[in-house]
Amino acid sequence: MRIIKWCVIVLIVAVVVFLYGIVPWFFTNLVTTNRFRYHDKNAGKTPATFGLSFEKVEFRSRDGILLRGWYVPADAPEDEGARGVIIYCHGFHRNRVEMLPMARFGHQLGYDGLLFDFRNHGQSGGRVTSLGYWERLDAEAAAEEALSREGASHPVILWGVSMGAAAALMAAAEDPEVDAVISDSTFLSFDRVIQHHYQLIREIGRRRWWWFPPLPSFPLTNEVIAWSAHRARFNPSDFDLRTAVNHISPRPILFVAVRDDARMPPSIAETLYALDQSPLKGLVILPGRRHGEGFNDATLQYEKAVAGFLERIPHAANSVKTKSGGVPDALHAPSARRL
Repeated sequence: MRIIKWCVIVLIVAVVVFLYGIVPWFFTNLVTTNRFRYHDKNAGKTPATFGLSFEKVEFRSRDGILLRGWYVPADAPEDEGARGVIIYCHGFHRNRVEMLPMARFGHQLGYDGLLFDFRNHGQSGGRVTSLGYWERLDAEAAAEEALSREGASHPVILWGVSMGAAAALMAAAEDPEVDAVISDSTFLSFDRVIQHHYQLIREIGRRRWWWFPPLPSFPLTNEVIAWSAHRARFNPSDFDLRTAVNHISPRPILFVAVRDDARMPPSIAETLYALDQSPLKGLVILPGRRHGEGFNDATLQYEKAVAGFLERIPHAANSVKTKSGGVPDALHAPSARRL
């Protein structure tokens, strides 16, 4: 009996260690340091594949991370110049090639473009991912790199998908050089996105495997949040996109969502849209179910929304900053619209 008793105790301890030690450690690693990358149908392609001239660029974030990307100049007459510059910010576990279709469209609209790999992604340096918190410095550095080009002009648009959208919003909240943001399939806050994805994993597990354990959210998700933030060295309470949207106003944001996206449902975009005080803001909910694939699955509707949004933003010479470094008065004009 004593042997059986000790075996039961050991088994219980092993299960507890596995569920509340190994499992949260695994998810923490997946969030912050794992180098897994989703396969992208554009893998191996460059802007030249889409008929665009480009040059390779290297620059550093404010905290010293080496970033690599492609600069794609607009095909514009010298006397007119580009309509502005768009910085393309890819998603989690992806790289700059994800944004190539968007960059081709931005080029067709007359914008300079800069695609780059976030830290710990693609060909850029860095060993830790923070889902957008520190990546905001990468987006800011990309905007600075683009504006350093001869003939570069405002407006500066950050166009991000998923993690890239979170980074774009965080960057715009603290960088007055950013004139507008296209936020595609972002989340509300760091803690909320971890909690939501845990619930998804649990629901999927229960549907697919009868033996999947009914794991409680507490303390597992709390551990993942705390460990991930500790490993990436930030405070979770500082990573809230609702706060970022408030700081960005009155500069405009176009919120994009996919109707049946289980990972980042449209309610997130609607919540952020309601918080945005810009009269030029926009919201479009696209048909589909694949997270972050709105541009590929509903291309024409997406392009129409982006073109209409950018058309309302003052371009180039008309987008001069105020002396205080704030937003041009022109951005306080027309009414907001839901696209």
